[in-house]
Amino acid sequence: MSMQFMGWDDTIVALATAPGIGAIGVIRVSGTKTFEVINQLFPSKNLQDQKSHTIHVGLLKQGEQVLDEVVLSLYKSPKSYTGEDVIEISCHGSPFIQQQIIEAITERGVRLAKPGEFTQRAFLKGKLDLAQAEAVADLIASNTEASKRAALHTMKGGFSSDLAMLRESLIKFSALIELELDFSQEDVAFADRSAFRKLIDELQQAVQQLIDSFKLGNVIKEGVQVAIIGKPNAGKSTLLNTLLNENRAIVSDIAGTTRDTIEEVLNIGGVLFRLIDTAGIREHTADIIEEIGVSKSLEKMRSAQLAIYLFDAVTTTPDVLQADIAQLQKENMSYIVVGNKADSCTADQRTALNVIVECLFISARDKTGIESLKEALLQHTVSGDIYAESTIVTNARHHAALQQLQQSLTDIHTGLDNELPGDLLALDIRQALHYLGTITGTITHEDQLDFIFSKFCIGK
Repeated sequence: MSMQFMGWDDTIVALATAPGIGAIGVIRVSGTKTFEVINQLFPSKNLQDQKSHTIHVGLLKQGEQVLDEVVLSLYKSPKSYTGEDVIEISCHGSPFIQQQIIEAITERGVRLAKPGEFTQRAFLKGKLDLAQAEAVADLIASNTEASKRAALHTMKGGFSSDLAMLRESLIKFSALIELELDFSQEDVAFADRSAFRKLIDELQQAVQQLIDSFKLGNVIKEGVQVAIIGKPNAGKSTLLNTLLNENRAIVSDIAGTTRDTIEEVLNIGGVLFRLIDTAGIREHTADIIEEIGVSKSLEKMRSAQLAIYLFDAVTTTPDVLQADIAQLQKENMSYIVVGNKADSCTADQRTALNVIVECLFISARDKTGIESLKEALLQHTVSGDIYAESTIVTNARHHAALQQLQQSLTDIHTGLDNELPGDLLALDIRQALHYLGTITGTITHEDQLDFIFSKFCIGK
């Protein structure tokens, strides 16, 4: 699939590595004038005579002024990332040198690239479909092994392969139904309706699996926000420090030490948990600063996907625990109940508290029960294997399109049940194919592409 929009026949340049001082920087140039322009700055040899996928070392010069000693990597169309002529200039990592080189290139009629424009050109040239192109940005932003694997699976075409099989099956039956319409006067049936109904059932199951995977995919991509809540001096800050293996929060025997929310990120089993240590929640406080902290805690608690409700297992009575759990249920929250200071708690106290609700007992100070707490966090948030080789949908746009596709498949199924004529079934099939096309980019428009690729970093 190759597409061409207005204004995509010029040549672009951008810094492909992160800005700032480093050992090297890479400047990427792509477009029809690439070799012509860089030739003017690289006097040691004629680059247009060199083979694709070769590397050349020499001086980059603006007239008689030496800009830098560089390494040029040559990629000739169509065998390049963008499908166009591409040269990547590896220069020294001085921002001044990089800027001088880019200015020398732009003075020769090359314009600065927009965010994501190199990948957008790769899509327009048919090097990647849209789902694969979006996975490039996800791969760059990945910060765990799980998010990296999910992005790589999509970028290598795993998701696109799943969609291609769905599309091929729909197109096959669509063609048969369209053929029926051509012979409508002869009353000939080419498409087996019972086989088509079975196919739609199978497609709906496959699409539902992809839709359901988004819950896991969102966890992998975005992480999970977890609020550590409880009464003052329950040990919330100690627990945060223990989970992080560092003294991030102030720990004191004085109730109400934490007067604001503290946020940190913890990687557990490939999932990022965004831990929020909140000010202790109590009904009355005379300290206006502490009161503001409590208010922020309640706000954070309600926005979190999961709460660790931490209580002092030594001093908390079953009646108090029951009242606190009732409040959590009233807030309609997902929560884990954790009894702290279990090292000073008797077996009878544990039993009495467990009658009210199933508790996980730990000692944040002595670091006992912490691994069990981490396992509980994973179990509450992850359903499925985050390292599975199957497709895990992580993109909200793809998820929305899959839901629309599922509705179209339901419409087709209903039409078959109601014995609708072929022309109406054909309309529903075209609608399903449309939603499949919006994911891979076979059906799209320039404004949509500009919006999608504007989220990329410049140089990619």
